[in-house]
Amino acid sequence: MIRNSKLAKLMLAISLTSLALGTAACNTVKGVGKDIQSAGQAGDDAIHGK
Repeated sequence: MIRNSKLAKLMLAISLTSLALGTAACNTVKGVGKDIQSAGQAGDDAIHGK
């Protein structure tokens, strides 16, 4: 059990920061995936003359 108020606040701040960074990272990876998919589709269209 955390008895120190400063330690509890620090742990809360670290947890919230980790959550925020994790969420941002997921959105970034999702965007990169869409970009790669779009580039692949453009290459496929060029090969097949679409």
